[in-house]
This record gives sequence, structure tokens and C-alpha cells, in this order.
Amino acid sequence: MDGAGGDIRIEAAPGLAAIDEAQWDALANPPGAPFDPFISWAFLEAAESAGCATRLKGWTPLHLIARDRAGAMRGAMPLYLKSHSYGEYVFDHAWADALHRAGGSYYPKLQCASPFTPVPGRRLLAPERGVRSALVAGSVELMRQTNASSVHVTFAEKSCAGELADAGFLSRTGVQFHWFNQGYRDFQDFLDSLSSQKRKNLRKERASAHAACEVVTLTGHEIAEHDWDFFFACYMDTGSRKWGSPYLNRAFFSLIGERLRERIVLFVARAGGRPVAAALNLVGDEAIYGRYWGRLEDIPFLHFELCYYQAIDYAIAHGLKRVEAGAQGEHKLARGYAPVPTYSAHWIAHPGLRHAVARYLESETPAVAEEIEILSDHTPFKKPPPIG
Repeated sequence: MDGAGGDIRIEAAPGLAAIDEAQWDALANPPGAPFDPFISWAFLEAAESAGCATRLKGWTPLHLIARDRAGAMRGAMPLYLKSHSYGEYVFDHAWADALHRAGGSYYPKLQCASPFTPVPGRRLLAPERGVRSALVAGSVELMRQTNASSVHVTFAEKSCAGELADAGFLSRTGVQFHWFNQGYRDFQDFLDSLSSQKRKNLRKERASAHAACEVVTLTGHEIAEHDWDFFFACYMDTGSRKWGSPYLNRAFFSLIGERLRERIVLFVARAGGRPVAAALNLVGDEAIYGRYWGRLEDIPFLHFELCYYQAIDYAIAHGLKRVEAGAQGEHKLARGYAPVPTYSAHWIAHPGLRHAVARYLESETPAVAEEIEILSDHTPFKKPPPIG
């Protein structure tokens, strides 16, 4: 696959293990850019080598690599050939059903994403616009070569989504809730920015959780394998109740625990000296990302304490700009999290389905924008703080 006037060659790699770690990371987390753990070689390869993002699980790695005439790696795109739509958090099941009813096949499809991770971040890993364009063209060509129905780039940065729209992709907007650090001195300073009733509610929730448990923060070498054993039991409990079949396995957590040790924060709640709940976070240069939580005992308000308030405490103490606590959840609004747009882009080969999806997005996009505007008017702050 050629691109950028033949100066760039696009190739597909059958997994991160076939790609040099240092070269990938130089593009994924280049100097001067805030570190994103979810696009790092360590995180993505762990999902593959642990057996979570593999062909048997419906995630066949086909990562695109852009090389110049000398063979130097100039760009990359994390890409998977998928046989289903699970683990993505941008829902297209209705699109798949529509094409099936029309006699077509939606699967396989190509998915550019960090698997099982609804965290916005870099997707076209190249500093030059021409190389990024070559990667996009290469993904569409790969779609044709693999008889895939479509190419989907999910949880992309806004600028990336704009480039994809210029290339003919359909744009889709979603919403998440992020907490933004307005230079707070401590949690009390954050509470003081809230309205009286909301401040009272948060204090009540924290007091209730702390009356039942103590919370311990574990990072780096403090996290032992028995801590991962306990966390995984919590993860399986939540996953089995919410998803039916959790996406990640025990080996994955040991791998990231080893490779990204200094980027992991584990909040563990203990009652009577025994662990009862845990929440896993990864830390970038600008944000702490809440990923998974679970509990083996039902304790009122403990979910809010471990997943939201502890992360806020951590962000304030470490000077981080924001907390990203995962997909969905309007209940986060009352706890100081603000609605923000997320972006995805979609190339659909079937003309009829492309037209139908385009019409659908014409109505969905302004509805999401209106939802964000309405939600923004109902934040718990005395004066709505600026976003970012």
C-alpha cells in the first residue's frame, strides 16, 4: 500500500510483538506530548500477549505502519480486524443489524482503538499530516483487501476527528464526564466551590464510606501479586454483573502491573482489616484515568469514594489537570464532573448503509450537543468553572 505520492509505504503488522517498542512509543508518546498509557506499546501488547485482544477473541491485530523509502518508521495506527462490536463503548449494533437485514455483512470491520478502553487519545500516530493521510488511506485500502465493511476510529482527539472528516469519514459525537482541576489546594477547596446542598451531600457520602472502611492507596512496587488477585476478583464480580463476560484476564493485569508499574494507582477499601473493594487507575502526565472497580461487599457510597473522590484527591495532590472516570454516568455530574464531547469517525463502504448512517448522525449530533449544553447548566458549582 503506497501513500503520500509513493514516498510512504503502508504495511500491516500482525501484532505489537512484531513492532519495535521504542519506535512505536516514539510515535505514540512523542517528546513534548502528555504521556498516554493506553496507546503505549506496553499496554496494547499486554492485551495481545495476555490473550485478550486476539483473533480468538474477535480482535485480530493488523496495526498499520508507515515507512519512508529508507524503511524508517514514520507513523502508526493501532488497528484491529473485528468480528463483533464488543469492548468498544461506541455502539454500532443498530448499524450492523441494518446491514444484515439488507442482506449484507457488517463483520468483519476494522477498528482503530485502544481495546476495551473508552479513553480519548491519539489514534493517528504521526507528526506529519501527509503521513497521517497515508495511514487513513491505507486503512481504507486494507478494508477492501480484507473484505471488511467499514473502518472505525473511536475516542479520537478532536483534531484527528476533523482530519478524518476531511478524508470523507462520517463524524460522530458522544459524551463523557470529566473532573477538572481548577488549581484546588485540597479536597475541601474543591468542596468550597460547590453549592451548599451539593457540598453537604458529598461530605455525607464520604463520611458514610469512611465510617465503614479505610482506604489505602497502592502504587508502584507497593502492589503485590496478592493485591492483583484481590483486584481481579473484584473486577470479575463487576464484569459478570454488568457485561456477562469480562473482557480482560488475570494475566493482563500482572503484565501492566509489571510494565506500567509507576503509572498505576490502586485504591483498596478495607473493613475490619480485610479488603472489600478496589479501584484501578492509570496515570498520564495530565490526568488520572479510572478504569475498573469492584466490591465483594455492598457498602453504601463506597463506589463514589473509590472511583470519584479518591481520584480527585489524587489529582489535586499530584497537580493533575483532570480525572477521567470512564464512559457514561450522569450521576458523576452531581459529584463535580462536567460533560465533555468525545469523537469518533466512520468509513462505511456500503452506499446504502453509509447514507442511512449519515442521515442518522445528522439528527444525533445536534441532540448530543444539546444534551451537553443542558447538562452543563446543571453542574453543582456555585459558578460553573471553565472546562480544562
